[in-house]
Amino acid sequence: MEVFRHPNVLVGYETADDAGVYLLDDRTALVQTVDFFTPIVDDPFVFGQIAAANALSDIYAMGAKPLFALAVLGYNSKLGPEVLHQLLAGGADKMREAEVSIMGGHSVKDQELKFGYAVTGVTTPDRIYRNRDARPGDVLILTKPLGTGLISTGIKRNATSPELAAEGIRWMLQLNRAAAQELYRFNVHAVTDVTGYGLLGHAFEVASASRVTLRIHFARIPLIEGVWPLAEAGLFPGGQEANRRMLGDKVRWNDTPALWQRILLDPQTSGGLLISLPAEEADALQKTLQERGVSSYEIGSVHQLGDFSLDVT
Repeated sequence: MEVFRHPNVLVGYETADDAGVYLLDDRTALVQTVDFFTPIVDDPFVFGQIAAANALSDIYAMGAKPLFALAVLGYNSKLGPEVLHQLLAGGADKMREAEVSIMGGHSVKDQELKFGYAVTGVTTPDRIYRNRDARPGDVLILTKPLGTGLISTGIKRNATSPELAAEGIRWMLQLNRAAAQELYRFNVHAVTDVTGYGLLGHAFEVASASRVTLRIHFARIPLIEGVWPLAEAGLFPGGQEANRRMLGDKVRWNDTPALWQRILLDPQTSGGLLISLPAEEADALQKTLQERGVSSYEIGSVHQLGDFSLDVT
């Protein structure tokens, strides 16, 4: 497919980055993304909040400050006005927390409810975090535990306890803003956020774009407390197998247990940031994030092994 490419487009779709970047002048770059999905929780207000946090995450992952948003809504008129009011109010609540203005949007009638936002942010050209710049010798830092896909599926099947559902929602509602605000203090090479392709799917995008191998240690992967029994019960969303097919033979599983393989492929909603930076700066970054109340986990490293792939050990 041949598309027009203006010379001011700094980041397009070619490397599967989290957002597009357009240079306005020597000091200003616009960052643009759009994200929407079907409900993963029953409460429309909370769904609106999660949809907003998820859309904002792409902007934070690029090193930008979100400025304004446009709502994207597909709805069934049978839902009634109160459901839509609560949905939009939830999204507005989270955008208010992020200090982002909602400037309008677009809605269509649809058989299944869908909601999200197109978000525009701004950054300077020297502070754009792409997924293509991971370097051998880097370590990988993850800022949120995994498990939201399992929890969401469990909610739909009435298999998630209220306590575990609340814990999963708490993580999904946590903005990646605080983490993103601290990255400029360090020599960060690459960043992406972990969402629908699962940890390994998004890690592979980094490996492919950077032409490196990411080595991930499954025993270091953080899980939301209480999610393991859901994994043992097989409550994975359908996207987990789709992610496996997408990666194909690009993953060397070594002795990784089958259940851990599924967890690493589990689609996430409003997941954390995956950060690649020099090993000598990792401890300082983690300390800084801890001071901001942001969780962080060193889960792997970057290598030049002759091809671009994932090595799970």
